Amino acid sequence: MKLFRSKIGILSLLTLVLALVYSCHMTPQKFTDETPTRGNIKIAVDESYQLLTDAELYTFQSTYKDAKVTPLYLPEDSLVKLFLGDSVKVIITSRKLTDNEEAYLKGKSFVPRTTKIAYDALAFIVNKSNPELKIRYNTLKDVFTGKISQWKQINMASKLSDIKVVFDNPGSNNVKTIMNKFGITGSLPNYCFSASQNSEVVKYVEQHPEALGIIGVNWISDPRDSVSHSFLSKINVVSVTSEYDPDGADFYSPHPAYIANKQYPFIREVYTINRETFAGLGTGFTSFIAGDSGQRIILKMGMLPATLPVRLVEIKKN
Repeated sequence: MKLFRSKIGILSLLTLVLALVYSCHMTPQKFTDETPTRGNIKIAVDESYQLLTDAELYTFQSTYKDAKVTPLYLPEDSLVKLFLGDSVKVIITSRKLTDNEEAYLKGKSFVPRTTKIAYDALAFIVNKSNPELKIRYNTLKDVFTGKISQWKQINMASKLSDIKVVFDNPGSNNVKTIMNKFGITGSLPNYCFSASQNSEVVKYVEQHPEALGIIGVNWISDPRDSVSHSFLSKINVVSVTSEYDPDGADFYSPHPAYIANKQYPFIREVYTINRETFAGLGTGFTSFIAGDSGQRIILKMGMLPATLPVRLVEIKKN
């Protein structure tokens, strides 16, 4: 009887040991195989920030050879849906989550972490043949609220007819920024339409003299980049008066200096939002963008970094 009990005790002990070994061996792979510098993930990115994200990913993945981050470039509405549906755990966007969106995630035991990485702006572009390179803030407001629909209403000497406003996508933040800025609660005038993405906006403006395009400044902010340089050679960028002095004599382009001192009126912030439950590759990529190397890439691309100090030098004309 004692021998039987002894065998039972040994068998129980062996079972416990095997269970512990098996448990250690079966630790969820994402916790052991994925780290801030190693792994394979997808992220969703507002299409406005494609050039920026491509540049950041190139350097990040060149530094960390075992890191594979695949970006999905989408309109804002689409990427937020993926994020809330747990299809991606990191997004790059120009808006924070709403209170309801945060509450939804917290109800599922996810705590989203928002990191500001840059300051961005909308750029207004016109055809190379269009002489209207300076437009007042209130004039733009009248265009988007339906009060001005012809170029002659902006400049009586203009040889152009009806204004055609083109933007990237109805679900993009580009459109929402305009509507929020001008207090538009309904729909835009019928001469405003979408061209699916920022690159198509540039193409349309290049081919239509009467067009007024809206794109993210990321697409034209770095003249050294082949895509930005190509776009800048095809269109002209409009300068705008400050919203605080809309009838003033000073006009500002979406240059980093005018974004930094907030003289250019169409500024927005850029964020990464992370819902990882551990320090994974998404956390590592976010830290890289917000760190010294990532912020210098943002500055080099002609955008304003959020955490890197930028020195502005005023050059006075004699």
